[in-house]
Amino acid sequence: MVNVLSSKEVMEKIKATGKDWHQIDDGKKLNKIFKFKSFIDAFSFMTKIAIFAEKEDHHPEWCNVYSKVEISLTTHDAGGITEKDIKLIQFIESI
Repeated sequence: MVNVLSSKEVMEKIKATGKDWHQIDDGKKLNKIFKFKSFIDAFSFMTKIAIFAEKEDHHPEWCNVYSKVEISLTTHDAGGITEKDIKLIQFIESI
């Protein structure tokens, strides 16, 4: 089982790489909205994340409407935010 991070730990870990991520659902999820120039740009972004997420066996909750992608992250089996989510944020922000 993976340990759930406290709100303070989460904010410290994403401070450098996780710009504009917000805790939602009583601190159990991280959320961010990304805006792109086109649907193709948004879909390309999601495809890169999907490949990484599959390799890590840790998948985002997301919604895509035209050029906007909203992503929410949590580790469902742990019941909150864990290092798995931080690692996925680091990847997402590196794209």
